[in-house]
Amino acid sequence: MLPRFWRKIKYRYDIVGSVCETCNTKYYPPRNFCPICRRRSSIKEEMFEGKGKVLSYTVVHDTPEEYKLEKPYIIALIELDNGPVITSQVVCSENEIRTGMRVKKAFRKYFEDGEDGIIYYGTKFVPDED
Repeated sequence: MLPRFWRKIKYRYDIVGSVCETCNTKYYPPRNFCPICRRRSSIKEEMFEGKGKVLSYTVVHDTPEEYKLEKPYIIALIELDNGPVITSQVVCSENEIRTGMRVKKAFRKYFEDGEDGIIYYGTKFVPDED
């Protein structure tokens, strides 16, 4: 029952944002209105493809307890090809990551809620070698 509940949350496993149909500005996470157009805006939901390039990144060495097995890990600003700039984890080594690197979304484990708890999954990014 619980896994089905999580699978039905589309924002958890896909990159779903919004676009203003008036000025074509794209947002992630989604917004209810466009801060540029204000009340003139017409917002619609949009699924972003999930490919892009790394604009900037940092390597995290001091982590919360639930991420202790993943450290160090990389957090990056990613400019999506058909969308906005988002922040996400990139799964690769410290030696592999670089500014301008092409990445694509991937379904990965976030963390476990205790030894016998729920395993949380979601979208991360990996190098795109195509």
